[in-house]
Amino acid sequence: MSNTQVQKADTGELTAAEADRGFIQTPRVDIIETEQELMVFADLPGVKQDAVDIRFERGELTLHARRTVETPSGGFAHSEFSGGDYFRSFRVSDRIDASKITAELKHGVLALKLPKVEAAKPQRIAVTCA
Repeated sequence: MSNTQVQKADTGELTAAEADRGFIQTPRVDIIETEQELMVFADLPGVKQDAVDIRFERGELTLHARRTVETPSGGFAHSEFSGGDYFRSFRVSDRIDASKITAELKHGVLALKLPKVEAAKPQRIAVTCA
């Protein structure tokens, strides 16, 4: 990441939104920056598409997801998975075009694409001879 393009909003203290939620799970993420966009990949195993809430407000990207576990009719013989919330928050540069952010959930991985505004993209300057 160039400079401080993305900062984890968690500085050891809970944000106001996290404090209201009680115990939460923090999904692991990878963040990749290209000249065109930021890409965020978050592990959300067992989460369904309609249980994901993503918000981008005042330079903060917030991810909240809820995993529910349905008990089979005969019960579990053994179970190590539980339901619960995922929550993660990042400070993101204002060079992101919020109207073009996209999200896709596939096989338990959430892929977010945060395109940069046109002015933030590198421009090649042609050199002419005088």
